[in-house]
Amino acid sequence: MRPAIHTRRARGFTLVEVLVALTIVALCLAAGLRAAGAMTSNSDRLAINSLAQWCAENELTEMRLTKAFPGIGDNSVSCSQLGRDFNVKMIVRGTPNPNFRRVEAQVFDDRDRPLLTITTIVGRNS
Repeated sequence: MRPAIHTRRARGFTLVEVLVALTIVALCLAAGLRAAGAMTSNSDRLAINSLAQWCAENELTEMRLTKAFPGIGDNSVSCSQLGRDFNVKMIVRGTPNPNFRRVEAQVFDDRDRPLLTITTIVGRNS
C-alpha cells in the first residue's frame, strides 16, 4: 500500500508577489504623472510663446501699415494678450542698402526674461 501524499494547492498570492505588483504599479503611476507634468509645462510654454509672437507680429504689422520708413533706433512698447503683459523692444538698424532697414522685435515677459525675437527687413516706400 502506498502512503497518501497530500498536496497543498496555492489559493492566492504570497505577500512578496503582492508587494512586487504594487511596486510595479507605483513606478508606472509615477512615470505617468511625470509625463503629464511635462506635457502641462510644454503646453504653458507654447501658449506663452504664441502670445509673444502675436505681440511681435502686431508691432511689425503696425510698422508696415503706417507706410513710414522707420528711423534707426530703439523703441519699447507694452503689449497685452489674453490677460498677459509683455514688453516688446523694437530695434531698427541700417543695412548696406540705404533703402532698407533691419527691424527686430524682441518680446520679454513681465519679468524681462526674453521669450522671442522676430527679425525682418523693411523697404522704403516710393
